[in-house]
Order: sequence, then C-alpha cells, then structure tokens
Amino acid sequence: MKSILIVFNQANTERVEYMLDRLGVRGFTWWENVQGRGSVGGEPRKGTHTWPEMNSAVIAIVEDEKVETILKGVKKIDSINEEVGIRAFVWNVEAVV
Repeated sequence: MKSILIVFNQANTERVEYMLDRLGVRGFTWWENVQGRGSVGGEPRKGTHTWPEMNSAVIAIVEDEKVETILKGVKKIDSINEEVGIRAFVWNVEAVV
C-alpha cells in the first residue's frame, strides 16, 4: 500500500474531490487552510493581505495499482492552470491497523 499526500490551492478543491470520487478513493483525511510555498516557483499561500490564497491537503492510503492513475489525475489538474498549483507526494505504508 502507498500513502499519497496531495497539496493544492483551494481553487482546485472541486477538481480534487471529483478526481478522488471518480477513481474510487473512498478513505482520506482532508486539511483546509494549509499554509506554504511551492519549491518550484510557487507563490506563498498564507491567507494574509499580502498572500491571500490558501492551500488544502488530502492524504489517502491506496493500493499500489491506484498510484499511477492518481498521479496522472494530479498532472491533469495541474495542466489546467499551473499557476494555481497542485503537487502529490507518495511513500510506502509499512502497516495499517
């Protein structure tokens, strides 16, 4: 099993929800109002007057065979508007209780 963390500008919320539903990712944890800045030219997201936008993040534990499809979905969302921003990070899950 793999863990996928997707961090995205809140402007992409509906797209991310739709992608997870369409791909049958039932279980996940979602955080709103996540602050940060992308490592590849991303603008800060701080919810302040200067940097008013905010990110959200979602983490899901999925079967290995779903990872590539989810990553393709993230790339597709990113291609719609790269300036808005979305990134995915994947790592192994050793155990689930």
